Amino acid sequence: MSGTYAVWGWGGPEDEPSAADLASLAPFVAETTGIPVQAPFRPRPLPELPPPRADLPSSLAPLCSTDPADRARHGIGRSYRDLVRAIRGELTHAPDLVLRPRDEQDVVDVLDWAGSAGVPLVPYGGGTSVVGGVEPVGLERAVSLDLQRLSGVVEVDPISRAVRLRAGTLGPAVEEALKPHGLTLRFYPQSFERSTVGGWVATRAAGHFSTRQTHIDDLVESVRAVTPTGVWESRRLPASGAGPSPDRMLLGSEGTLGVVTETWLRAQPRPVHRWSATVAAADFTAGADAVRLLLQSGLTPATCRLVDAGESALTGTLTTGEAALVLGFESLAAPLDQETASALALCQDAGLRVVEAGPRGTSGEAWRSTFVRAPYLREQLILLGVLVETFETAVTWDLLPRLVVQVTAAVTDALVAVCGGGRVTCRLTHVYPDGAAPYFTVFAPGRRGVEVAQWDEVKVAAGEAILASGGTITHHHAVGRDHRPWYDRQRPDPFARALGAVKRELDPTGVLNPGVLISAG
Repeated sequence: MSGTYAVWGWGGPEDEPSAADLASLAPFVAETTGIPVQAPFRPRPLPELPPPRADLPSSLAPLCSTDPADRARHGIGRSYRDLVRAIRGELTHAPDLVLRPRDEQDVVDVLDWAGSAGVPLVPYGGGTSVVGGVEPVGLERAVSLDLQRLSGVVEVDPISRAVRLRAGTLGPAVEEALKPHGLTLRFYPQSFERSTVGGWVATRAAGHFSTRQTHIDDLVESVRAVTPTGVWESRRLPASGAGPSPDRMLLGSEGTLGVVTETWLRAQPRPVHRWSATVAAADFTAGADAVRLLLQSGLTPATCRLVDAGESALTGTLTTGEAALVLGFESLAAPLDQETASALALCQDAGLRVVEAGPRGTSGEAWRSTFVRAPYLREQLILLGVLVETFETAVTWDLLPRLVVQVTAAVTDALVAVCGGGRVTCRLTHVYPDGAAPYFTVFAPGRRGVEVAQWDEVKVAAGEAILASGGTITHHHAVGRDHRPWYDRQRPDPFARALGAVKRELDPTGVLNPGVLISAG
């Protein structure tokens, strides 16, 4: 391999797969997915980037980087198309400059300069966007505003159990800071180790827990952001009925209305009791029926992942041809015996089979291990010529069976037409009394040189099928640039006009993340 891993990869140089790693993985991939693998692709060296086209005042020079690798890294997210373009050395959307503010005043100064100079700014946290949220596409010049220097815990309120965090704080740093206080956010997105607090707020991220406080919305107590027309900070309150919530407008704004600099998030004590189980269902539909009954009975498992038979076999969760329901319960103080007994009895009454259950057991460990390593594994599969990508949605229970069937069929047909074949798996990642979030994974043969075009066609089929089946274009991956066509059709027209008016008021020169959520003008 080359020394370019840090530009395109999820991890660091120490995570770059060796030739031996790829050679050992290839037979397993071919056997379990049925997708033929190819000779490993060697990542190409960093291409020569055009010289910076933004004229920065000397007062901002201490914040600036023009290093080519730095610029390249800030021009890609972590979607399939991002990684393919990066390993092929096709980094055509790199920002001209990378600015790293040290404090909020630096953010104010950068926004003042960008507005007066008409230079677009793309806020950047951990760079883990999988929907084109950090790429300055279609812009003659652009600056990436990297917020990771604006990090750290400002204050912990142990009485109200909340923590005030700077936007650039990475997930592991948050948890490490809360440990001495016996607290946790209980918020672990798959990107946890590399994503930031500000990014969670800006994209309305979700953690991996399936129920209860799983969206960042549930944790936000207040948000502070810098807009081109002033600082926006909501009052810190447990709840309020005073008109539309200012926090709700910033949640999911994806850097288009302002730059999130701080937030107060609700914390909680660390769990004392844990319990887990793996339960087998004859098929995905039977498992989904059982999950619905669980949630509508008032039970709130921390983990409630229903994995179809194909993905269950791929991850080693179950190799019996059955769908796997991975359950987990946790408690701050009270024993879990009654709740877990009720859950197992309900599953058995629904015709499911208990494979393994117990306190702090190893149930679902194969699935959890695969979940944690999935971003690294995906990169290895891409190097082996496998088209592998995910997409997700949410839908009410009455529409779920039809959506899963129709989306799976539409994407499978597209894979046959575009790639000559492939397979689609599905799991439920988040569940609610009134619906669930199906999460699809696609595997197909990639054709060297046209992988991005292949995925673009498949993505269109997926998006069209999701909207036609009554789902949302995204449950927790955000909109970015990739989901704009479907987001524009999903949202009510009066709301779109109102959002555009807010954008014009807060960002009159239109410099904040152009092309995301709202069109210019």
